[in-house]
Amino acid sequence: MAITELPEPVTAAGREGLAALLADPGGAVAAFDFDGTLAPIVPDPAAARAHPRAAAALAALAPLVGSVVVVTGRPAALAVEYGGLARVPGLVVLGQYGVERWDAGSGEVRAPAPHPGVAEVRALLPGRLAELGAGAGTWVEDKGRALAVHTRRADAPEEVLELLREPLAALAAEHGLMVEPGRLVLELRPPGVDKGAALSGFLRERAARGVLYAGDDLGDLAAFAAVEKGRTEGVPGLLVCSGAVGDAPVRDLADRADLVVPGPAGVVELVEALVRRLPGGPPGGAGISPAR
Repeated sequence: MAITELPEPVTAAGREGLAALLADPGGAVAAFDFDGTLAPIVPDPAAARAHPRAAAALAALAPLVGSVVVVTGRPAALAVEYGGLARVPGLVVLGQYGVERWDAGSGEVRAPAPHPGVAEVRALLPGRLAELGAGAGTWVEDKGRALAVHTRRADAPEEVLELLREPLAALAAEHGLMVEPGRLVLELRPPGVDKGAALSGFLRERAARGVLYAGDDLGDLAAFAAVEKGRTEGVPGLLVCSGAVGDAPVRDLADRADLVVPGPAGVVELVEALVRRLPGGPPGGAGISPAR
C-alpha cells in the first residue's frame, strides 16, 4: 500500500525524532543510503538507477530542511550520476563511506589519496578467488578506493559468500584493509571509515538538532548507531529501514528501526509525505496514519 500520509513510528524514540523534525526542520539533517534505499538492488550494480521519483522528492525536501545528504559505499560521482542527484539543491553526497565528498554547490568530488592496500589487493584478488574456487558467478566491482566481491550471480550465492568470508578477511588484514559484509557482497576497504563516522561528522558540521536516516543493509548499522548515540546527547532521530519488495528486510536493521517501509518506493513515498507536512511544502497529508 502506498504511503500517502506520514506513518507513525513504532518506537517512542522514533516518534520523538519525527516530532523534532516537524517542529524544527531547519535544524534537521535528512540522510539516505543509495543502493536499496533510493535505488532498487539489481544484479549488476552498474545498472542501478534511483527510483524514478527519488531525485524530485529530495529536491522538494531540500529547501524545507537544514540539509539533505546521501551516505553511500559507492563512489560519490556514480551515486550522483545513477541517481540524477545533481538537480537536488544543496545536496551533499558522502561516497566510499565518507572518504569522498561531492556537493551540489561546486559539483566536484573531494577526497584524499587512496589507501595503498587497495592497489595491492586489486592485483592479488583474481588469483585468490580462483584458488578458492569461487566460480564464474563471483565477480569484483572495483570502486577505486575499495573492492567489492559479489556472489549474487553464483549458483549458490550464500554458500559462496561463506566460503570467501574468512579468506578475504585474512587477505584484507594482510594489506591493512577490512571487510564490510552486505547483501551477497564482501567489500574490502580501509579501516576506520564507515557510514557512522561519515554521518556523525556531517551532523557535527551542520550542528544538527534532529536527524532522519534511511538505509537497507548491514553497512547502515553504523549510521543507525550514530543516530542512537546522538539521541543520548540530545539530538532526536528517526531511523528508517528500507525493506526490499518481495524480500525480507535485513533483520538486524529492521529490528532497530523506528519505521520499516517497502523498499525505495516506500522511501520516496515517505519523503513525499514528509514534504507535504513540512512548513512551505504543498498542502495535503495532514494526518499521521499507523505504520504499514
